[in-house]
Amino acid sequence: MILEKYSMGIGDRFARQGKAQLAAIIEAKRQGVDVTPVWNKSHREHATIRTVPADVRSEADEAVKSLGWTDGYHVDADHIGLKNVDLFMDSSDFFTLDVADFTGQSADEEDIRAFVEKHKKYIGSFEVPGIDEAFKTTADRIEGIARKYLLAVKEAGKIYRHIEATKGADNFVTEVSMDETDEPQTSEEMFFILAAVADEGIPAQTVAPKFTGRFNKGVDYVGNVAQFENEFNQDLAVIALAIKEFGLPPNLKLSVHSGSDKFSIYEPIRKAIKKYDVGLHLKTAGTTWLEELIGLAMAGGQGLKIAKEVYRKALGRSDELCGPYATVIDIDKDKLPSPEVVEGWSGQEYANALRHDQTCQQYNLHFRQLLHVAYKIAAEMGQRYLAALKEFENVIAINVTENILERHLKRIFIYE
Repeated sequence: MILEKYSMGIGDRFARQGKAQLAAIIEAKRQGVDVTPVWNKSHREHATIRTVPADVRSEADEAVKSLGWTDGYHVDADHIGLKNVDLFMDSSDFFTLDVADFTGQSADEEDIRAFVEKHKKYIGSFEVPGIDEAFKTTADRIEGIARKYLLAVKEAGKIYRHIEATKGADNFVTEVSMDETDEPQTSEEMFFILAAVADEGIPAQTVAPKFTGRFNKGVDYVGNVAQFENEFNQDLAVIALAIKEFGLPPNLKLSVHSGSDKFSIYEPIRKAIKKYDVGLHLKTAGTTWLEELIGLAMAGGQGLKIAKEVYRKALGRSDELCGPYATVIDIDKDKLPSPEVVEGWSGQEYANALRHDQTCQQYNLHFRQLLHVAYKIAAEMGQRYLAALKEFENVIAINVTENILERHLKRIFIYE
């Protein structure tokens, strides 16, 4: 199974917006660019909302059938490990192997020595086409990288072989994810991580490193854009060399996780993939859920009432909701509106505060981040929330489609 050149992970917390999401992909194709939709949902999200992986497969299949989509699409077992991968086996054909928890833990000494010995040809100075300065690598440096990352890659190998034994080698796409580590990987580290991936026999088609800067949920990138651009381009160069050196799949490409709404870095990404004619996997997550809230607010009546209730309860339970996402949100509580203020808002005012339009004076990134992690509140509403999604489907769908098409697909993939 070959992952197409451009792909986009489109998370959908409540599995109700598949058609609206796919409509954006279809419009992008009409405008001349093929982007493959990948519906993704993590085990944590399933546990919170009390859904199962089969629900995502049903959503994707229904959207594809309803809109007559005949190109490729995938369902991603997002951020899985050996403990939960079996839950996704039947419904997924894309597996994001998350081994970040194993980074920094040292592999066996024998394995480390064997890795250094196998790759000793790179000791000294060697050039990576596309990177100005040659890597000046020592045996100690390779050993240090192995101590930090080899165990994690070996864990990825275990997960991959477990999936392969069940599904067959050619029946799924593999992504290796290291984006949820404490520190970003250098380009030199990336090179030897990919060497380890090849050693493990993992036919990775995408790799998700951690980049410098903050990739907070649902809001813009915070960091040095020029530094990100340099890292991104260096990683592209390393991947190109690693494909040749280690026999990795020729379509191996970078994956940008928590990539939704990182508008500041979209232009550097766009320039790089066009310049080097390479693929990209952009993974979004909770922004579709936020567009649901925007649609409910704009619908007025019961929809607006639910939207306001979600915020009021989220504010009261902010510590609980923010805890699991503490490393990927930055919320200044002093800049959150009071429940009383929000209660007086019109639907348009609520939408203006939540919608990610940085030209709008009412936009509030703290409000947006809190609601991003507050989907548990809506899940606890049960059928009341789902019924509202159905009742106000038309206005919600407009917002979902516009968000993916205008703020994401057009900014990265559609060359004008």
